[in-house]
Amino acid sequence: MLRIVTDGAADIPPEWEKEFDIHIIPINIHFGEKTYIQNVDLDFDGFYKMVDSKSHPFPKTSQPSPHQFVEFYKKNFQPGDTILSIHITSKLSGTYASAVAAAEELKGTYNVVTVDTLGGSMGTGFMCRTARRMERAGKSVDEIVRYLESIRSKTLIILTLDTLEYARRSGRVGTLSAALASVLNVKPIARLEDGLVNMVDKVRTRKVAIDRVIALGREAVGSSPVYLGVVHARDLESGKALMEEAKRHFNIKDMQLTDLSISLAINFGPGTVGLVLYPAE
Repeated sequence: MLRIVTDGAADIPPEWEKEFDIHIIPINIHFGEKTYIQNVDLDFDGFYKMVDSKSHPFPKTSQPSPHQFVEFYKKNFQPGDTILSIHITSKLSGTYASAVAAAEELKGTYNVVTVDTLGGSMGTGFMCRTARRMERAGKSVDEIVRYLESIRSKTLIILTLDTLEYARRSGRVGTLSAALASVLNVKPIARLEDGLVNMVDKVRTRKVAIDRVIALGREAVGSSPVYLGVVHARDLESGKALMEEAKRHFNIKDMQLTDLSISLAINFGPGTVGLVLYPAE
């Protein structure tokens, strides 16, 4: 059986982990000198409590090291297993590079096949689900990898941020006029495409921001059938509002609403909501 691994920057509905047998290697989260392991010793509630308290330093993330990957593979799988390791864009994180280094180290003991999604969030979640469905339909690992690599450029993530403070501090967002945007108190719109995040617009209110996210999505996919993900960082109400609006505008094959992972919330901030559009194969 094919083993599927992703990382903590993937947004995966909890029930999918079991249904599609997806293993998640957690991201390291740093508050000053203290390091936490996402969803091991720091969950969503604990993270947001620490962020709210203001007494903690601004959080940062770091990718799992090659050593952490090696230990994770050894702990969860048997020698001889084939492991498909599907990870956040290599243009924004070193996670994929760590997986590649671990694969090289374990060569001959495990067959680790790595995939750079050039994306993240629920785009990675959809890829993991696709991989498992293809494997269950009898497809080979090579066929699965070829398909994932063909679809990654067609997977679109559009987010609206409640504040630019987190993006400015994280330094992972391109074309960022943070100082101006902060002064004007606007709602920025970010798009993850071809492996990079860029600010593509800024509007005045959350309502207009949600309308703009929908419009950008429509421009990109039109009436093509999509799997649609709605993600939110501690703003379930806005997530639900975006989901209801999306139902009216897209040809949706299926739809999921889920939390934005802690590692992404650190970079985009609480209050972020967005759409993930993934071609329905």
